[in-house]
Amino acid sequence: MRLGDLIRPGEAEGFAGAGAGGMGSAEGGMGVDVGGVCADSRTLQPGDLFFCVDGYEADGHRFACDALSRGAAAVVAQKELAPEAAARAAASGTPVVRVASTRRALALASSRFYGEPSREFSLVGVTGTKGKTTATYMMRSIAEAAGIATGLVGTIERCVGGESEPARETTPGPVELQRLFARMAGSGARFAAIEVSSQGLAQDRVAGCDFDVGVFTNLYRDHIAPREHKGMEDYLAAKLRLFSMCRHAVANQDAPEFGDVCRVARAAGAKVYGFRVEGQPRGQGEGWDTTAVAKNVRLTRDAARIGVAFEVSSPWFSGEAWIGMPGAHNVYNALTAIAACGLCGIGADAIREGLARARVKGRAEMVDAGQGFAVVVDYAHNAASLESLLAMARGYGFERVSTVFGCGGDRAPGRRRSMGEASGRLSDFTVITSDNPRSEEPSKIMADIEAGVARAGGRYVMIEDRKEAIAYALAQAAPGSAVLIAGKGHETTQTFKDRCVHFDDSKVALECLEAASKGRGM
Repeated sequence: MRLGDLIRPGEAEGFAGAGAGGMGSAEGGMGVDVGGVCADSRTLQPGDLFFCVDGYEADGHRFACDALSRGAAAVVAQKELAPEAAARAAASGTPVVRVASTRRALALASSRFYGEPSREFSLVGVTGTKGKTTATYMMRSIAEAAGIATGLVGTIERCVGGESEPARETTPGPVELQRLFARMAGSGARFAAIEVSSQGLAQDRVAGCDFDVGVFTNLYRDHIAPREHKGMEDYLAAKLRLFSMCRHAVANQDAPEFGDVCRVARAAGAKVYGFRVEGQPRGQGEGWDTTAVAKNVRLTRDAARIGVAFEVSSPWFSGEAWIGMPGAHNVYNALTAIAACGLCGIGADAIREGLARARVKGRAEMVDAGQGFAVVVDYAHNAASLESLLAMARGYGFERVSTVFGCGGDRAPGRRRSMGEASGRLSDFTVITSDNPRSEEPSKIMADIEAGVARAGGRYVMIEDRKEAIAYALAQAAPGSAVLIAGKGHETTQTFKDRCVHFDDSKVALECLEAASKGRGM
């Protein structure tokens, strides 16, 4: 592609090189052929367009000289290059384009380089503190129930063309993201759901994406840190950027920020659709088009299956719905999926079936081998999330709740005692085991947890080998009880000081259940 195809007229604030005679006319230089887009000089291939991105760890402008020495076709910068880099560009006739923001320019150029692939399918972006992962998995399940080829980008994995790969971050950088979208389009995807983090929005990673629907779930006091957001206003402002980029906005009417979403979306010309649970306090807002409402929410339990049933009234699906995932909070996630998928033209039968089928790896994941009691694998790895998981289980009225968990090494020791206290208070029995001990001795970590469980007066046993611990808890379980396996969730490895081994809680639990079933005719 030509440089001028990637940096459009009006986006460049200045130009130098390729005989342009200094900052000014870009004739000739913008016709330079570009073979790829890149923001890391170490991976640059000759002919790539290099973007000098000013990041948290390093300023990309420092590496312009390296990029030029490796054969960059052109350089995009948002401030003056160092004299050595400027001289090298001038001597080689390499164009240097000045833009207001190299982050935004990189995202737009990445989309253009890959042929603006997000226009080839219905794209839903989900933002919010909690619920993003579950909501996107529900959307994928609904689309697949409709027979639609689907892509997924999120915290746990990226799914393209029936293949899955682990995620390194919630929202990838723009080059990787647009490459993923191009693969989705090439594989025939007609629908894609993506988790859009506040950092992804603040850093313009999704600029250039063609969002059919933007979804807002909720906002809690997370991600307030020096390298994230200065405060809640900054955090909310980042989230709201999504709603200036979509044709339809779907937002939680029970959230205080609902009015802010309405304001931003309306200003951008988007239609706004609310969702809410009947009987909950509602946020303030005006100008939305319609609402999806859930009522008569009931927790359901049947042997090893637990879920949530509720009634829905919406333009896209009305009637009884059931989610095969525990926790009343998932009704909100279901409403986002109903609205988003409905707006993308997916019918009611697929919505009903997709919600019933939906599963999220390691997030309140049910393990069912016909054992007659509930087994739940969850990522809960701090006291607050463990308390929430245990409170959810208690809400189903199990006769006995046992919890298997450990704590990661090389992390705050206080977390161990507080998690121990939570399990000691809310579990009938705790099996203390190893998690990812890393450089620490597992026994030392387990002793810290033990102190918390004992302080709460809980009953417990300590079994260092995690597989043995899971097998023990399952062997002690009786019909009508629940076993919670917490801490690792979707992770598939266990890290020790001298090795990293494969370990998947849900697969280990299933293997133990199946072995027990064969051994005792279960």
